Amino acid sequence: MPDAAKVLYSKEDIRRRVAELGRQITEDYAGTSPVLISLLKGSSVFLSDLFREIRLPVRIDFMAISPYGEASEGARVVRIVKDLEQDIGGEDVIIVEDIVDTGLTLSYLMSTLRSRRPHSIEICTLLDRSVVRIAPLEVRYKGFDCPESFVVGYGLDIDERWRNLPGVLTIEDPEALAANPDLLIPFLHGGWDAEDTAGAGSVAGPEGAR
Repeated sequence: MPDAAKVLYSKEDIRRRVAELGRQITEDYAGTSPVLISLLKGSSVFLSDLFREIRLPVRIDFMAISPYGEASEGARVVRIVKDLEQDIGGEDVIIVEDIVDTGLTLSYLMSTLRSRRPHSIEICTLLDRSVVRIAPLEVRYKGFDCPESFVVGYGLDIDERWRNLPGVLTIEDPEALAANPDLLIPFLHGGWDAEDTAGAGSVAGPEGAR
């Protein structure tokens, strides 16, 4: 039986890349105070590490959205479940995402935020699954490319669990994981070398992605 999960990006890979993104944003926005907008819940882990690497007086805010309706003309209508607490008019805004794939939901959100007249608006994502992109989105800051396979960890979940995994895993055998949700528990205690896997016969805790 194949391994149920493999390391895609280790916690050290992520730590190094987040530091690089922080330096890049610091340089690009020198002399300004950008607003980082985190889309709950997945990007909150990435945000918490990223904004500590930015050497500027940043402000953070949060949104929660829920897609509904059919996608049309390269965008998907979304319902705003939690809106921003402060106005972004005239601000330099960076939307912080955990993963961007088709871009349909994010494209609609960008349009909504632009209507509030920020000075600028850019996207920063940990993972960019550009191979499935539909909407014409420009992602200015990206951590890593992401394959089409299902991924979990570092904010990404399975049924609201496993967001606290310190790195990102690819799920190679969803059926094995469904049969034994404990397979990922060893990754909570280490095992983050690139060659490490969770075998379909291992024993280890709860289920948990987005």
